[in-house]
Amino acid sequence: MAHLAPSGKWDARYLGPVPHDASYYAKCMLGGALACGFTHAGITPLDVTKCNMQVNPAKYKGLFPGLRTIVAEEGSKGLWKGFGPTFVGYSLQGMFKYGLYEFFKDAYMNLAGEEATNKYKGAIWLAGSASAEVIADVALCPLEMTKVKIQTSPAGTFPVPMFDALREMSRLKAETRFPFGSVVPLWSRQIPYTMAKFFFFEYIAALFYRHVFTAPKDSYGKGTQLGITFASGYLAGVPANKGKTLGQIASETGLVALATKGLGTRVLMIGTLTGFQWWIYDSFKTAMGMGTTGGK
Repeated sequence: MAHLAPSGKWDARYLGPVPHDASYYAKCMLGGALACGFTHAGITPLDVTKCNMQVNPAKYKGLFPGLRTIVAEEGSKGLWKGFGPTFVGYSLQGMFKYGLYEFFKDAYMNLAGEEATNKYKGAIWLAGSASAEVIADVALCPLEMTKVKIQTSPAGTFPVPMFDALREMSRLKAETRFPFGSVVPLWSRQIPYTMAKFFFFEYIAALFYRHVFTAPKDSYGKGTQLGITFASGYLAGVPANKGKTLGQIASETGLVALATKGLGTRVLMIGTLTGFQWWIYDSFKTAMGMGTTGGK
């Protein structure tokens, strides 16, 4: 049977369409890097404005006024400050977040055994995502600290090129607490968010395959499966951020609340970002012949 290892014992690493070996986990890490790196880097102008609104709310009074102020003072290039560390930092975070989630999920399922896994799937999703995020945030922290310093320093007072900025952060480490001075705040925000994001994605995807698309998962085409992935990711972004402050949400997702004036717009944007991250990740997995996530 597909879920049995060559030894004949039940093994979570054989539950999917392909064995979860070292190559599988490495490809998952690459897919996670693509999913998070491109989505976060693509919204750098919003992130620049968000950071400045938090540091100097009297000057940057809203998204659009803030964007206009930055362009007026620094030109359009000012909107892309921190693009390099954002792309690299969130690629690293995504690599460990998604790739290690797959690894820890399998490891915890095998520790629990088949019966307990079926009974306590939710706890395994939570434990796997939390374990992965602890490591992911350590990888992100130096780049995140550098990105924020670049984005919030007045023009001409701090290097903008990524490697120059990293060297300056290191030189001033007594002041900046570089490279891991912000890792505890990162953990406090990102671990609960990621646990909710992964738990609800897995839960919602399972509901889709149980109650809406009730034929065997493999019987549906790639387009249908990826549509379910996007919908599950989008919906997972809503409860994952419920009850958070605007600042926490923006920090956790890298996305400034496009409309600080409406929960509906905030949910729309966060859901879309989360949905696209899962869609990119599962599109890469599908292209590699590994199948989509969830629904088993």
